[in-house]
Amino acid sequence: MRGEFAAQIEADLELLWKSAGPTIPDWLPMRYVSWLPIAYEVAARFTSARRGRTNVYLILLDYSDRRGDDHGVYVGMSRYSPAQRFDQHKAGIRAAGPVLKRGLEVLMGPVLHLQKITRGEAARIEAGLAGALGDAGIHVEGGH
Repeated sequence: MRGEFAAQIEADLELLWKSAGPTIPDWLPMRYVSWLPIAYEVAARFTSARRGRTNVYLILLDYSDRRGDDHGVYVGMSRYSPAQRFDQHKAGIRAAGPVLKRGLEVLMGPVLHLQKITRGEAARIEAGLAGALGDAGIHVEGGH
């Protein structure tokens, strides 16, 4: 049936995560996101030659209660690791509203190459990446 595969994929992924356990890398998303290949392509356009202490990160947002795509993305930057910053958002520490209310998980894969860069480069990339993802049709929050 049409759409049957997409409807069952969440249950199949849940079984996979339970059986694979700790062998799953951090950068692999825990759920199906239709626009993830586009996010990889867009993020690959951004690079930084200089090393620093700032990380650019993406957080998957849940918009299943709205029309259109079930997911959006928050673009941010921090001196903390993306996982630590996500935990801070969810705990209400300097939290962005969309992440606090709708944050599901960190999407490490697309921005793995944008870790440990200079703050200036991270700020430039954060804004550019947010704009480029939005231009690609993805619902974007953050990226100031």
